[in-house]
Amino acid sequence: MHASGAPLMAALAALLAACGGGETVVIATVGNYHPFDFINDAGEIDGLERELGDELCRRAGLECEWVLNEWETMIPNLMAEEFDVILAGMSITDEREELIDFTEAYYPPTPSVYLARAGAGDEAAEGRIGVTANTIYSDHFTELGRAFVALDGSRDAADAVLSGEVDAILVDHGYGVEKLAEHEGQLAVVGPSVLLDRGLGIGVREGSELKHRFDEALASMKADNVLNALIRKWVGEGASTFDQPE
Repeated sequence: MHASGAPLMAALAALLAACGGGETVVIATVGNYHPFDFINDAGEIDGLERELGDELCRRAGLECEWVLNEWETMIPNLMAEEFDVILAGMSITDEREELIDFTEAYYPPTPSVYLARAGAGDEAAEGRIGVTANTIYSDHFTELGRAFVALDGSRDAADAVLSGEVDAILVDHGYGVEKLAEHEGQLAVVGPSVLLDRGLGIGVREGSELKHRFDEALASMKADNVLNALIRKWVGEGASTFDQPE
């Protein structure tokens, strides 16, 4: 009995690992960037990135634990090993890659857009612009030497437009598509679009093997069209998606 139990336990352990009972990784998100990540009515982390992260961990044979972290301290806290992964609508940029590694993009590089109140016209993009602080958008206007209204990252940027606090906001395309649908008839895209990044990526510490494991899982999700389906589910039919392999 005992002699035959050892192989049985080994087989069971292998089965659990294959079903996701492997290495545990802690994923951090902000929980306030609908539809990518947000807290649902049950008080749970939800959205495109939650569903994506869980599926990536399943395919990579990892166990996922989710935590909330403030946007401003995402990269410092990752580097300090307070968690293992950033999955929080973070754009891949050269500046960030000097500090951490990124996976391949899970949302394609897409020009960012200005959102203004419906009827405001393209001139709104030349008025008071609101952007979330410590983002590629605040960096963009700082480099241009143009004044902007810095918005708190815990707040929905669209509210600043709807309340009249700013004339327009510069936001990523996916967020813009979702907000146009949520506030149908109240918001509009104005002015020029602006390409600022190389898509949204998953951040890991420099040299982490998680980059390779998540890249493999992402490649499989792109190949079987599951990633595109998730993007359309959460962002809408107007979302950017990945080209399918020939």
